Amino acid sequence: MGKAQTLTQISSGGIAFRSQSGRTEIALIHTTMSGKDRWQLPKGIVETDEPAEEAALREVREETNLSTISRGLIDTAEYWYYAIHEGERVRYHKFVHFYLLQYQSGEIQGQVGEVNEARWVEITEAIPMLAFESERKIAQKAQQLILKQGA
Repeated sequence: MGKAQTLTQISSGGIAFRSQSGRTEIALIHTTMSGKDRWQLPKGIVETDEPAEEAALREVREETNLSTISRGLIDTAEYWYYAIHEGERVRYHKFVHFYLLQYQSGEIQGQVGEVNEARWVEITEAIPMLAFESERKIAQKAQQLILKQGA
């Protein structure tokens, strides 16, 4: 087997949050990928010439039905993975920009065909639910930012 081609992939997503009655909740999505069920943060591919922050707002809206406003970049996660692209096995170098997104409106629901479920989860309960270590770290940073901003 020859060496796999390496491609760069840029995604964007966010921590959609709301604070009420002294509780901070974040929006999580439940997906099934390659037979694995997992809770994760809403995110998706940045379109050509689309600013990463706009992509985050769009992806969160598409995957959760929530309208949000950005409070800024939390951090960028970086990782590698293998997948099939145009019939060939390729190695992806992926960057995911995560933004802190304050809830404005909308009834939370998962995107038909892509998301099994979307729900509000209190942030301290949500962090250990997340399937990926990188997303748990992003959520912890978001929790600190929310406390600091008093949102």
